[in-house]
Amino acid sequence: MSQNLTYIPEPELVKGNHTFGSITRLVGDIVETPAPKWWYIAFAISNALLGLLLAMIAYLFYEGTGIWGLNNPVGWGWAIVNFVWWVGIGHAGTLISAILFLFRQGWRTAINRFAEAMTIFAVMCALIFPGIHVGRIWVIYWVFPLPNQMQMWPNFNSPLLWDVFAVGTYFTVSLLFWYVGLVPDFATLRDRVKSKWGKIAYGVAALGWTGGNRQWQNYEKSYMILAGIATPLVLSVHTIVSFDFAVSIVPGWHTTIFPPYFVAGAVFSGFAMVMTLMLITRKLYGLQDIMTINHIEKMNIIILVTGNIVGFAYIMEFFIAWYGGVEYEKAAFINRAMGPYAWAYWIMFLCNVISPQFFWSKRMRTSIVASFILSIVVNIGMWFERFVITVTSLAQDFLPSSWGYYSPTYVDVLTYVGTFGLFFTFFLLFLRFLPMIAIAEVKMVLPQANPHNYDEDGNEFKKIAEK
Repeated sequence: MSQNLTYIPEPELVKGNHTFGSITRLVGDIVETPAPKWWYIAFAISNALLGLLLAMIAYLFYEGTGIWGLNNPVGWGWAIVNFVWWVGIGHAGTLISAILFLFRQGWRTAINRFAEAMTIFAVMCALIFPGIHVGRIWVIYWVFPLPNQMQMWPNFNSPLLWDVFAVGTYFTVSLLFWYVGLVPDFATLRDRVKSKWGKIAYGVAALGWTGGNRQWQNYEKSYMILAGIATPLVLSVHTIVSFDFAVSIVPGWHTTIFPPYFVAGAVFSGFAMVMTLMLITRKLYGLQDIMTINHIEKMNIIILVTGNIVGFAYIMEFFIAWYGGVEYEKAAFINRAMGPYAWAYWIMFLCNVISPQFFWSKRMRTSIVASFILSIVVNIGMWFERFVITVTSLAQDFLPSSWGYYSPTYVDVLTYVGTFGLFFTFFLLFLRFLPMIAIAEVKMVLPQANPHNYDEDGNEFKKIAEK
């Protein structure tokens, strides 16, 4: 009986004829060789912006929140807008790392490391704003589950307390997940670097890793457990953040659609930010063989899907406001689209609903320029979404006689700009001193790592299926 053998090509996750050694050199040389000139320029600019952030926070502590654009009735302003936006940015890292790992998606290996780093740094930026917007900064410890000086426990009914639990847990698990994934690569750098202090630093971070069979077994178990813990956090964190709004009775906020709507929006904006950083990084460091067009297209598909979910939520909000028959809800959404903040609403709609539709075209999904521009457009739109949700409902609530108009001050703007300094300072340090690509994980998706890619004589071939 004859057999007909057909060669079925597998998705190409790494371009070029790379070996285990070439992958190690490609990523390790970035850390071991002197930093390029542009890195020092970018680091100086980031440090300047970080200094601006610290100056604005110090000025805020000295003068109080009156220097912000807050008024009556808009008691929440850019602080809450920026908090929700930065938390959303931090969602993609855990999604790429944990959920795609559990679903055995090999394409995550090229982007998961710096997506995880982006998550940690974005959450750090987000955590600044709940701390400084409370006004009485000296009693910020009230948000923790500790009795205060009046022997009273914090208010567990407060969404601010839920934020502390949710975001704090998310940050801790994300940090552990990121570090555990780094351990094998720390050992690789420990064995490669020439400097004495580098060997000591990477050696301590590697926790005595030698690559033995038992270590790999324990590593994979711990990585799987952390992935399982992190996965529900992707849903729970932004769900709880949405409760800051949904549990109130303010028109435009009091709705049950907020939790899934916020989660989809967070994944949407997070993937867009990963796309922006990935395209810049692959170009500057010559990582096109690892971060391929295939990766870019898959990420654009996710941006398209989540963008359509967000667009559906926008439309459904208007339908619910009309169908529910509550006059205040109707008025709130009419004011969003046609009132004094209509300019912000239509910028949001254009960026978040219209712009992702370009990704229906394969040519646009695989275009570097289109992906870069649209990823920036999406994050602009997601910031305006947070602004529209927060400000329009407060500025125009139940009583027209108490309506007001919110405008940020220069302190609001400079504080927000300064958070980019914090983000990029840590991100540039990460690029300089840590492997931005998961070396061990990329090696796992190479053809050489699959024993089924070789015949009985040791000759490599693609996966063969019998017909």
